[in-house]
Amino acid sequence: MVFSSLLFLFRYLPIVLALYFILPKKFRNALLFVASLIFYAWGEPVYVTLMIFSTLVDYTHGIMVAYFKSQGNMRAAKIVVASSMIINLSLLGFFKYSDFLITNVNAIFGTDIALLNLALPIGISFYTFQTMSYTIDVYRGDAEVQGNIISFGAYVALFPQLIAGPIVQFKTIAEQLDHRKENYDDFASGVSRFMTGLGKKVLLANNAGIIWDTVLTYDLDNLPVLTAWIGILAYSFQIYFDFSGYSDMAIGLGRMLGFKFLENFNYPYISKSITEFWRRWHISLGTWFRDYVYIPLGGNRKGPVKHIRNICIVWLATGIWHGANWNFIIWGVYFGILLLIEKFFLLKLLEKLPKIVSHIYTLFFVVISWAIFAIVDMPTLGKYLGAMFGSGGSFADTNSFYLLISNAILFIILIAASTPAPKMLADKLLTKLGERPINAVVKNAAFAVILLLCTAYIVDASYNPFLYFRF
Repeated sequence: MVFSSLLFLFRYLPIVLALYFILPKKFRNALLFVASLIFYAWGEPVYVTLMIFSTLVDYTHGIMVAYFKSQGNMRAAKIVVASSMIINLSLLGFFKYSDFLITNVNAIFGTDIALLNLALPIGISFYTFQTMSYTIDVYRGDAEVQGNIISFGAYVALFPQLIAGPIVQFKTIAEQLDHRKENYDDFASGVSRFMTGLGKKVLLANNAGIIWDTVLTYDLDNLPVLTAWIGILAYSFQIYFDFSGYSDMAIGLGRMLGFKFLENFNYPYISKSITEFWRRWHISLGTWFRDYVYIPLGGNRKGPVKHIRNICIVWLATGIWHGANWNFIIWGVYFGILLLIEKFFLLKLLEKLPKIVSHIYTLFFVVISWAIFAIVDMPTLGKYLGAMFGSGGSFADTNSFYLLISNAILFIILIAASTPAPKMLADKLLTKLGERPINAVVKNAAFAVILLLCTAYIVDASYNPFLYFRF
């Protein structure tokens, strides 16, 4: 089940919200746990057992960590944390990377080991990192142990961010699990945020994705430069509005239910360096790797050599986290190298350059990264990157100009929507309207139009993917 589906919008969500606010507060976590399992089971009925197993593993490990700490036995507590990490990473590795490992072993050693062909559990990369953060937080003293398995299960399976994040560290919502306060203002704010994300996903990401998919059908050996760049620019907008739109919907849903999830995107395409880009893109993943990998390894505190090592480990892990293919590993290494170059000498130069120059530099390398990210097949990736730089033999053809002209308005909207400008204009307008009733009328009318347009699109279109479901 996806957020941008008629089933979710007009059946599942209204029923869950109605039951949630009818029930007494002490039963709301139980409802969320059950409703979230149903949400997950709609697409992955078999793998619900895997999620329940992960919940039980980390719930019991958290209790054991707290017990050994209370006894002053930190060595035993550390062993329990290690056990939790091994179990979680083993599950992730088995389901996500088994066939990748077997394929490479067969290629290197000439063996013929049969692939397992396991279906990837939806969202396993997200909820695995979440459950690991719990036992680590309890061990570090950043969070109290959760003694109520229903409340803990609600945290693990929470449907707003279950499938594709943001990755919610336990310590950030530990208090909210049992003591959150729902109110009208937060609910209204959550609805607004959800509708914004729905519009970004359905009206912007989906239409950008159609352009990208169309370009991929062309003969890549003879693909003009302009067509190749139109295609990858479309994908750049698709992945941003797809993922940030999903995050907006997740944050909005959480707010309706009384949760305050941290932000996951902050207009990354206005960045003026790769370093800044990764402070604005998929913030929850970057924060997770910083808190649970980079800093524990020593961060930048143990000299330049280990600093370089730690950055390399984090970005290799980031690439691997995204997928079991070589293009993701290359993508992670690509960004790791760029960040190292910036950290040790380029960043100071970028700060001195005109902002437009540093901005173009950043977008150039980010857009190239999305080609690496999007195309799993290595020969196809090579052809596409080559076409971007002229291997197709021509700069443009009639089809290039047709794509550009027919989608010019869409690209203008995509560019504008990826900056803070629309929000600033909307806030300025609403400020001028003040507290008058017309303010609420304008806002509600705008969101009603978005819902109407999205519903019409969903009814009429068969193209409605969520890119990050495969991670």
